[in-house]
Amino acid sequence: MVKRKKNKRGIIRKILHAVVLLFLISFTYLLLCKWIFPPVTVTQLTSLLKGEGLHRNYVNWSEISPNVKLAAIASEDQLFPTHEGFDWKAIEKSMDNTSGKRRRPRGAAASTITQQTAKNVFLWQGNGWSRYLRKAPEAFYTKLIEWIWGKKRILEIYLNVIEMGKGIYGIEAASQAYFHKSARQLSAGEAAMIIACLPNPKVFTVVPASKRVQWRAPAIMRQMKLIHSDPEVLKLLQ
Repeated sequence: MVKRKKNKRGIIRKILHAVVLLFLISFTYLLLCKWIFPPVTVTQLTSLLKGEGLHRNYVNWSEISPNVKLAAIASEDQLFPTHEGFDWKAIEKSMDNTSGKRRRPRGAAASTITQQTAKNVFLWQGNGWSRYLRKAPEAFYTKLIEWIWGKKRILEIYLNVIEMGKGIYGIEAASQAYFHKSARQLSAGEAAMIIACLPNPKVFTVVPASKRVQWRAPAIMRQMKLIHSDPEVLKLLQ
């Protein structure tokens, strides 16, 4: 009995040591990503293993057109400049089933840019049970990158790592693939078209423009015009 208890304590101790070690490695990686781009993400590796290719070209903040940054905020997360990682009103709305109507599951429209960045850089994609398994670490990383990276770095990495087409990752690769120009040169309309392919760029194609992109891009441009003079947005885009 005593030996069994000792063995049990030993197993628990090893598990705790492993958890602490994983946390330290993960936290160190997160700190490094404040200055360097992620070498690769789980989603990018999966794309490569599936034979979809991996086309990307990381670019710095100054090499990304303000039109792209504005389009991303207008489409994906208009409260991004001011929230602390989570849009609580959107979360409550996505969980509200009091009307009796079947609601769309919480997705990109309710998930902030910070949450999407945390998921893309440190975790994995997918729905079903894996989505629920991901929620706790996603919340953890969301708060950490808000505190440590700051808004500009979060948006910079977001625009460099997200999938924007089959095997196409980041705004520079997307810009070159669809419009044969650098991300710095994208017009408002071109930026809106690329962002309109989210959250399912394999289905909502930019070129040729799918019906979703044809409908969504003008709507994004209207939102861009509405928020472009907001002081918090202007401050972030500088």
